[in-house]
Amino acid sequence: MNLKIISEKENLLFSRKEITVEMKREGSPKKSEIESSLAEKFSAAADAIKIEKVISKFGSDIFLVSAKIYNSKEDKENIEPRIKPAKAVA
Repeated sequence: MNLKIISEKENLLFSRKEITVEMKREGSPKKSEIESSLAEKFSAAADAIKIEKVISKFGSDIFLVSAKIYNSKEDKENIEPRIKPAKAVA
């Protein structure tokens, strides 16, 4: 998997890096594969990475990935919104 950094911004208020990378890969990448590749590239923990979006053009093997890399898992959990599970209607 080839990674090319498009943009990288340090956000000191939220203790994170906001990045956009171009990823070249055969087939659609899984979220876990993207997280591990970004963790390796930026020397961060995989559980401290939040994938915002993955964009590709039809038939292309190039993907644009927007992500946030936090300093720690705790920083990510404190800042990122939590999704509440849907209540079952009886």
